Amino acid sequence: MSRSESNKSKGSSSRSKTDGSQKSSGRQGGTFRKKSYARGNAPVKGNVVNQRPSDPDSIRLNKYLSNSGVCSRREADVLISAGSVTVNGKPVTEMGHKVKRSDEVRFDGRLLNPAKKEYVLLNKPKDFTTAARNEHGNRTAVGLISKATNTELKPVGKLDKNTTGLLLFTNDGDLTKRLNSPKNGLRKIFHIELNKPLRSADLKKIQEGVLVDQKVVKVQDVSFVTDAPKTQIGMEIYSSRNKIVTRIFETLEYEIVKLDRVVYAGLTKKDLPRGHWRYLTDQEVVNLGMIN
Repeated sequence: MSRSESNKSKGSSSRSKTDGSQKSSGRQGGTFRKKSYARGNAPVKGNVVNQRPSDPDSIRLNKYLSNSGVCSRREADVLISAGSVTVNGKPVTEMGHKVKRSDEVRFDGRLLNPAKKEYVLLNKPKDFTTAARNEHGNRTAVGLISKATNTELKPVGKLDKNTTGLLLFTNDGDLTKRLNSPKNGLRKIFHIELNKPLRSADLKKIQEGVLVDQKVVKVQDVSFVTDAPKTQIGMEIYSSRNKIVTRIFETLEYEIVKLDRVVYAGLTKKDLPRGHWRYLTDQEVVNLGMIN
């Protein structure tokens, strides 16, 4: 065999081995060939964006409005786009804008509060102050309702440390302002115990109006408590003047031993023992909201 024939034979043999190997590959895994990335064929990976964790202290503006009871979220978007909402004094019209709970958000000039409005009625015992914080070791009425909610509630008006009875707590600033307004004299009924029997002549004076600090104080009703000593008095009054019940009797030279507020703005102590609290019903909240 010549040298050229020998080379042809080797080439033919080499090709047959290669063909056999390819056929074998085809039998095992088809004719698929693994793609080479050597010449820039590597797949292009998308840009990886590191998402920032959401701020637990921030909230979308439309949700803020919804939580404040202004409207639904969908309606809030309309109000925002119309420029009716300001954040820290500046109009915001951007959809999806986020605000912090510490921001001042207003709708048509009215300050909003995104916290759920809550209303708690307490039958306050004696020797508890209505101060928001414990001062000079005094026990506070706020402490008695601490398990009612995690929201900070404030008392509507005040009761003296020694005065017992109904005390309303809420985070509804608008309602608090209306109830505390002097022009909205609220119906209040007190059960009063004096240090001595009330004379009939003095009872008549109270019914006709007593002069306190150069102003006549009118009461809606005052009378002796049925089947009780003449030291027990019931009084219905609308005046919002500070400590007015105590001052009426001081003017007539009586000292109040016990003072208990049994009715406040239509709310009563029914089924509410001393030192206990309860949530207002939806109807009671509606009734209070009707006070202008």
